Amino acid sequence: QVHLVESGGGLVQPGGSLTLSCAASGRTFSSYAMGWFRQAPGKEREFVAAISRSGGNTYYADSVKGRFTISRDNAKNTVYLQMNSLKPEDTAVYYCAADSEAYTIVVVTTARSYDYWGPGTQVTVSS
Repeated sequence: QVHLVESGGGLVQPGGSLTLSCAASGRTFSSYAMGWFRQAPGKEREFVAAISRSGGNTYYADSVKGRFTISRDNAKNTVYLQMNSLKPEDTAVYYCAADSEAYTIVVVTTARSYDYWGPGTQVTVSS
């Protein structure tokens, strides 16, 4: 069992920045690839970013590429999402998730591939 808890969400103006954190407890954190997803009201949950177990490979949705950066610190059992140049369309509840399957683009971009999820943190981009 892995428990995930996100933090760092809040209200930010367009063009601003936020850093989300996801703290993991339980089984070995480094055994899991990690992903960030988001869900806006009335929309399906969508993939944002993923990072491999070692942190050596990352992958991003086209909508956030160049603005968001995913990273992890296995010593601290934490994964991060640095979000820059935020837009109103980035407003959503952001979830982190842990995936025990092989790290492939198809796997890490698919929500049902993930084994564990955090409760989510709200990010609102508005002036």
